[in-house]
Amino acid sequence: MSNLGYRVFPHPADAQQDAALLDQFAQIGVAQISDCMQRLYGVVGLRPFHQCATRMVGFAVTVKVRPGDNLMIHKAMTMSGAHQIIVVDGHGDTTNALVGELMMLDAQRRGIVGFVIDGAIRDSDVFAAQSSFGCFARDVSHLGPYKDGPGEVNVPVSVGGQVVQSGDIIVGDCDGVVAVPYAQAHEVLALAQKKEATEQVAKQKIAVGTYTKPWLEKTIAERTGA
Repeated sequence: MSNLGYRVFPHPADAQQDAALLDQFAQIGVAQISDCMQRLYGVVGLRPFHQCATRMVGFAVTVKVRPGDNLMIHKAMTMSGAHQIIVVDGHGDTTNALVGELMMLDAQRRGIVGFVIDGAIRDSDVFAAQSSFGCFARDVSHLGPYKDGPGEVNVPVSVGGQVVQSGDIIVGDCDGVVAVPYAQAHEVLALAQKKEATEQVAKQKIAVGTYTKPWLEKTIAERTGA
């Protein structure tokens, strides 16, 4: 009998130990990171349900579930810990909540950094009180989940329009969530750090009134033929 639909794969070994890389991404905003990915990649439609006091940064543990069922989210959590974020493809369905307070407490005890749920959560007041545990989701529902499956762990998933692989770097702040493919992480980080530095210079120029936009008139002239 095929186990398709109930597969559980291990975490990729090369993407679990580089905490220093996470620390560097934690210094950069989601908007700047997605800009450096050509504004083509990023999770949309999910919003933060926690306080956003600090950026949520960690390695993705991906979970694909049947709408309204969290069997394999529980399994993924038993495999996960420090520097990891549970990223769930719930097909965007918001009828039944996939996680709530008890699962959040369990995740915190294991050292898991947060949840990214393309679906619904419940006990939103408890998530709203959190400043160090991140939770991004599509909506809230008081209806609880089923625990029958099917579902799979550490498979490619689609979350808010972005494909996420196990081990990708997840960054979340008040603007939303972006997933950086692990293979391109250092490249994207270098570009984002450069952009962050450029924006700091722009802020300084704005403060003293020397900021200019040389591209503005040039673009208008090109579009109008003037």
